[in-house]
Amino acid sequence: MEENGFNWAWGEDITLSVFSHGFLLAFVLILPLGPQNMFVFTQGATQRRFMLVAPVILTAALSDTMLIVGAVAGISVVVLTMPALKMLLGIAGILFLLWMGYKTWTARVESSVLGLDNAGWSTKKKIHYSLSVSLLNPHAILDTVVIIGGGAAFYSTPEERAVYAFGAVLVSWVWFLALATAGYLFQRGRRRTSTLRWINRGSALVMWAVAIRYLLNLLQGSAS
Repeated sequence: MEENGFNWAWGEDITLSVFSHGFLLAFVLILPLGPQNMFVFTQGATQRRFMLVAPVILTAALSDTMLIVGAVAGISVVVLTMPALKMLLGIAGILFLLWMGYKTWTARVESSVLGLDNAGWSTKKKIHYSLSVSLLNPHAILDTVVIIGGGAAFYSTPEERAVYAFGAVLVSWVWFLALATAGYLFQRGRRRTSTLRWINRGSALVMWAVAIRYLLNLLQGSAS
């Protein structure tokens, strides 16, 4: 059989394995609570019509797609070979998580949960906020770029890397759609104001814990 392109043997034996690698790796990385996940879920839980959440879902998914494609294309190589840049990204990520944790802990959820559609939040503002929690998220920059980009190094052909990237990208699109849907269904329940408040506080604690983890990693890396 010819060796160029996607022949049947390649497709049967390798494609599924490469796709599964990208899919499962991205799935593990996207699971932990963080500002991006919480924003998508909260948007689903505070909108009277599901279509109002669409801009947030698209922005988050497209942001992840851009980071993943960039990582597989070689951005991770630049980050890994420039210790100063990696340190700078780490410090920025720690400060961002500390700030986002504070904002999430102190956020008022009453007006949005009662159906006021985030009280004056325009579609433009939602998109801007979604971009900030997606592209300034240290999980996206450090974990997605470095880990998913590093995983792409196992594959030598453009075809393999394309399948690997597709598996990782698909996770983001399915995950954010499911997360927003879960939030939208959640809003029909009772005591949603107090529940959202506790979800916010739990998310803030997770953000602060991740910030501490990143700080310890940076200190350990600088000491070695």
